[in-house]
Amino acid sequence: MLVKCPECELQVSSNAATCPHCGYPLKPTRNSRPRATSNKRRRLPNGFGQISEIKGRNLRKPFRAMVPIGKTESGRFLCKPLKPESYFATYNDAYLALTEYNKNPYDLSDDMTVKELYEKWSEEYFKTLNSTSGIRTVTSAWTYFSDIYHMRARDVRARHIKGCMDEGTCVIKGEVHHPTAGTKARMKSLANLMFDYALEYEIVDKNYARTFNVSSDIIKEKEDAKRGHIPFTEEELQKLWDNVDTMPYVNVVLIQCYSGWRPQELGLIELKNVDLENWTFTGGMKTEAGINRLVPIHTRIRPFVKKLYDEAVGIGSEYLINCTDGTTHRSSIKFTYDKYRHRFDTICAALQINPEHRPHDGRKQFITMAKNAGVDEYAIKYMVGHAITDITEKVYTERNMQWLQTEIEKIR
Repeated sequence: MLVKCPECELQVSSNAATCPHCGYPLKPTRNSRPRATSNKRRRLPNGFGQISEIKGRNLRKPFRAMVPIGKTESGRFLCKPLKPESYFATYNDAYLALTEYNKNPYDLSDDMTVKELYEKWSEEYFKTLNSTSGIRTVTSAWTYFSDIYHMRARDVRARHIKGCMDEGTCVIKGEVHHPTAGTKARMKSLANLMFDYALEYEIVDKNYARTFNVSSDIIKEKEDAKRGHIPFTEEELQKLWDNVDTMPYVNVVLIQCYSGWRPQELGLIELKNVDLENWTFTGGMKTEAGINRLVPIHTRIRPFVKKLYDEAVGIGSEYLINCTDGTTHRSSIKFTYDKYRHRFDTICAALQINPEHRPHDGRKQFITMAKNAGVDEYAIKYMVGHAITDITEKVYTERNMQWLQTEIEKIR
């Protein structure tokens, strides 16, 4: 059959691929047949998990991922839904979720012990904490749960947690310790978070830690501990002076006794805020009245401040007081409350000073000595950072540093 070429309009065969007169292509060039795309899904390795598609329902996420938790007697895997998310929009999404799970699988076994639960929970929880002190707080509270370490997590009830809070013990340097009010409160918080995690991953059916509140006795005990600061006796204060050159950090305790800083504030005094010419230092925290307050340096502690200042310059620290005993790590020299408390307790034990003393007692000592020496009431408040409510004093009275220096020197 002949047809007309659309280019030259001459007659050509209908079977011709091109016009023999002008070369115009009459039929498209046949390409090789493309390879069919395989729709075969990636096979799951043995023990990897299961993915099933729920059909017959118009679901946005029809693919369910399951993880193995054991085997039957015949060797078949027992599975439970992957947590925290079980359903996915595509097979590949479910496959990727199982891949991530198998990189670091978490045990959903009914036989998981409290100790195993703590290890898995703390591994995740510690990543959210920004300080080592927060981790130490948790690990310290955890030691008092030793009585239930090997219980199945799903068998723990409120009475078990309460029992650890009331009667739990831990051994530190050969001595048996019982939880304080503050530790009991931290134990309750730890149990709340740990069993929240267990509930999320279906390790337990209910968080019994949240079925009770911290008792009023614990709250009262904790409040009493905060209020119960005591000053040093004359004999105890003299022991500190007698050993200022023989024991490390006794000088820091005496600085606190003659300036009224809180323990945390001592470690935050920056070198740039220490004036060795006019003998003042600036610091403070916690309240509006306590922040950035200027305190005269009493003549009795000036040699200690000067020595600490020179030491800080020598090691390149920006802070006046540093922890240089037994550490070579730059990040470990920061003088925190925990470090001060440890050194304070060591000093009290070595000098046979009342073990009931706590790190805030140096501040109590300063206020007590100031009042006994007749220091002006408002001078005391200015120096320790207590709020002044008297309008005349707060708004209309101008006080200078010379006045504060005169007042603080009344203390002997």
